[in-house]
Amino acid sequence: MTGLFAYESSDLDWCEDNYRHSEHIVEYFNTMSSLFFFVISPIMLYLLHPYARERNLAVHLVWIMMIFVGLFSAYFHMTLSFMGQMLDELSILWVLGLCYGLWFPRRLFPSFIKDRTTFSRLVMMITVVTTLCSFVKPTANAYLLNCFALHIIYSLGLEMRTCTDPKVLRLCWSAVGLWVLAISCWISDRFGCSFWQKLNFCYLHGIWHILIVMAVAYASTLIAYLDANYEIPYSLPSLQYWPNDNWVLGLPYIVLKGTTKTHKRF
Repeated sequence: MTGLFAYESSDLDWCEDNYRHSEHIVEYFNTMSSLFFFVISPIMLYLLHPYARERNLAVHLVWIMMIFVGLFSAYFHMTLSFMGQMLDELSILWVLGLCYGLWFPRRLFPSFIKDRTTFSRLVMMITVVTTLCSFVKPTANAYLLNCFALHIIYSLGLEMRTCTDPKVLRLCWSAVGLWVLAISCWISDRFGCSFWQKLNFCYLHGIWHILIVMAVAYASTLIAYLDANYEIPYSLPSLQYWPNDNWVLGLPYIVLKGTTKTHKRF
């Protein structure tokens, strides 16, 4: 058991030079960039609270889990331990499981599933099985997680085919663009390390951390907005950006113009 927590017990080693800035932190920049999760997650918890209160308070679990993703990511890159790797990857898996259970469109459910409760239980079971299987070949976990991300993008594409709202389309393209930039950084750091070492720029995995948090913020808000239109249409959801709706860059969130009380009134 001690070996599982030992420094550099993981088979993964990213491009950043080890122990370059600290004798206690293996990958300093990758560790520090993981702290970005702690900045964005509380803000998104606050911004999405009106939607979560109206739809389902379990929505908050997504961004609470994202805090743990940041924590375990920092621990992994600080130590490059096997346990750190597994905690990092499994926390991401459970965030994806939560998103599927909460937001996957009902019309895309398998034909033998009739309600979201049954679907959520199926997702939970698959997540548990995947968690157990992840210990068989840990080096394949990251690739499996990115396959889930591709399926989410595919599902979003199906949902967006008939959308004409420019604000929703902007959010969609921003989310996809951020994910493409993020995954490009991840792939370049993983497979082009020798090239980046020649340029003395070995920080792409840290940039991936920052970009992927923003991609999740954009994508989760988009999915939640589509969900609100299906599940609580009386709430009349609309999109805005924090801190200023007119800024090019900002954090997207949902504004509800109607509530359960106004719904009951009619």
